[in-house]
Amino acid sequence: MKKRQEKKAQAQEKPVTLGDLLNADLVNELKGRKKELENQEEQKRLALEEQKREERKLKEKNKSFEEMLNESEFNWKDFK
Repeated sequence: MKKRQEKKAQAQEKPVTLGDLLNADLVNELKGRKKELENQEEQKRLALEEQKREERKLKEKNKSFEEMLNESEFNWKDFK
């Protein structure tokens, strides 16, 4: 009788998870798909960062001398 109570207690302590209910192959397939999606999101993020970097570079390249002078940290009047 005591053994039955121990088994019930152990069974109640460990909750049933979705992984326990699904086939191991299906779980592995889902984990693989999750990794694929994460990699795709990472690639999109990197591509977007690269695009923004190129846009900033092009914008900086096309600035006039006056715009660069106005953005400068130096106070050019001190050097006169």
